[in-house]
Amino acid sequence: MTSDSKMPQHPLAPGLYFIATPIGAARDITLRALDILASAEVLAAEDTRTLRHLMEIHGVALGGRTLLAYHDHNGDAMRPRLIRALAEGKSVAYASDAGTPLVADPGYQLARAAIAAGFPVLAAPGPSAVLAALTVAGLPSDRFLFAGFAPPTAGPRARFLAELATVPATLVFYESPKRVGKILGEMVASFGAAREAVVCRELTKRFEEVVRGTLGDLARDFAGCAVKGEVVILVDRERGGQVDAAVMEEALVVALKGLSVKDAAAQVAANLGLPRRDVYQVALRLVEGE
Repeated sequence: MTSDSKMPQHPLAPGLYFIATPIGAARDITLRALDILASAEVLAAEDTRTLRHLMEIHGVALGGRTLLAYHDHNGDAMRPRLIRALAEGKSVAYASDAGTPLVADPGYQLARAAIAAGFPVLAAPGPSAVLAALTVAGLPSDRFLFAGFAPPTAGPRARFLAELATVPATLVFYESPKRVGKILGEMVASFGAAREAVVCRELTKRFEEVVRGTLGDLARDFAGCAVKGEVVILVDRERGGQVDAAVMEEALVVALKGLSVKDAAAQVAANLGLPRRDVYQVALRLVEGE
C-alpha cells in the first residue's frame, strides 16, 4: 500500500452524531469529525452552504447522500424527518454553523427528541468559542458559567445581568458586534466598573483580537466603536473580600524579581482578584522606593 492510499470508510453505527465545526480556522476540524462527515448516511446542518464548503476544503465528498438544513426556523418541521431516519437504523450527523452543537444552537431540541425516542446520541468534540475564549482570557477557569446572549430589550437585559452579578464564577457571554459598547456599559452598572473582563473578537481568525481590562476601561474603550465579527465577553466573578495591603506588597516584591512592573502588577492583580491599575500604582511605588 502506498503512503497516499486511502483507507476505506467503515460504516457508522446507527445514531445521532453531533459534530463540532471550526469557529474560524478550517484546519481546526478533527479527524474524527471528518470521518463522520464522510460516513454518515444522512447529513444535517445549521447552514448547508457552510458545511458543503467545509467538506470541499477537506476533500469529503457528499456523493448521493442527503444534506438537510436544520435550524431555528424549520426545526419543528425537520426534526420528525431526522427522527424517522434514526428509526430506520441510519446514521445521522448534525453540524453547527460554527462551534459545538447545542451551545447557543438549535441542536438542543434535536438531541432532546432523539434521546426521548431512545436513539443513541454521540458527540465528536472539537472547536468551541466558549472554551477558546476562556483559554486566552486569563480569568479564573476553575468555575465558569456560559450565559449565552443577553435579552435584546432593556428591561429583561437589566434583570438578566442583575441575576448574574453575584454568581461565583467567570461569566461568558456571546454578543452581537453592534451591541458590544452598550452591553459593556450596562455591565458596569450591574457588576461595577472594577471587575476584570475580556472582550474576544474573531477567535482563530486572521483579525483575532483579545482586549483585557476592567469593565470600566473596556466600556470606555468600546463606547461608540464599530466592531466587526463574532464576539465573546468574559467577566470575572465578584470579589467580595478585601486583600491585606501587606499581602499584595509581598506578592509584588516576589513578582518584581523576575518580571517587569507591568507584568508583575498584572500577575498579582489576577491572582488576588484586584484592579490591575491599583496594583500597578503600588508596584511603581515599590520600584521607585528601592
